[in-house]
Amino acid sequence: MSEALLYEKVEEVLAAEIATGELRPGDRLPSEDELLTRFGVSRITVRRAIQNLVQRGVVEIQRGRGTFVLAPRISQELTKLTGFVEDMMVHGRKASAKVLSRDEVAANATVARQLGISKGTRVVRIERVRLADSVPMSLDETYLPLAIGRQIVRNDLRVKPIFTLLEEKYGVPLTEAEYKLEASAASAHVAEALSIEENAPILRIERTTFTTDGRPIDYEMLSYRGDLIRFVTRLIRGAKTEPGHSTRRRLKA
Repeated sequence: MSEALLYEKVEEVLAAEIATGELRPGDRLPSEDELLTRFGVSRITVRRAIQNLVQRGVVEIQRGRGTFVLAPRISQELTKLTGFVEDMMVHGRKASAKVLSRDEVAANATVARQLGISKGTRVVRIERVRLADSVPMSLDETYLPLAIGRQIVRNDLRVKPIFTLLEEKYGVPLTEAEYKLEASAASAHVAEALSIEENAPILRIERTTFTTDGRPIDYEMLSYRGDLIRFVTRLIRGAKTEPGHSTRRRLKA
């Protein structure tokens, strides 16, 4: 049997075991040596089969740990303003968070512009890894005005979503948000936080959330794993605009 047919056979057998649930999300694949013995093929054949499964988004290689089965990619609709926990609940996933840092910093030009404050104003910065069924999904960098931010960080942010705290504990209604989404490559910091390779594809979102009277209350930079989530929306064709004019759409709660 040719090399091409051999790696395709290994790939499809493993893919079938994943599809039928014999190998479940989070399970570790057998080691290279175990696969060599099982299939009676060369190491290069096994590696090519695994790499194809990685490209298909079925498994991921975690440095120093092995190869693990991924959960099916989540399709997240961008039709209303929701938080990570709410999004994962819709898909039957258990959401959690790992807090990497929480501190007070001087707002840079971007943060100041998004929160409607002066550059250099002190704000609260929170960095968290968001997980679904214990799998890292996104790295969230959140900036809040100092007064409300100091209240937020008193809570256990591993289990308490910021959106829920703002609305239910501190009485800050969230009315709408502005999203900016682009494809990017994972920096070393993002890669380490999400257990992916540096320069792996990610979806980067800038989100500014507003409270009553159009006042910005929360600015976030979200880095989502490109292999685990995709964003979906439906667009309605409206009236044509005059040349030189642009429109900006906000996602309303």
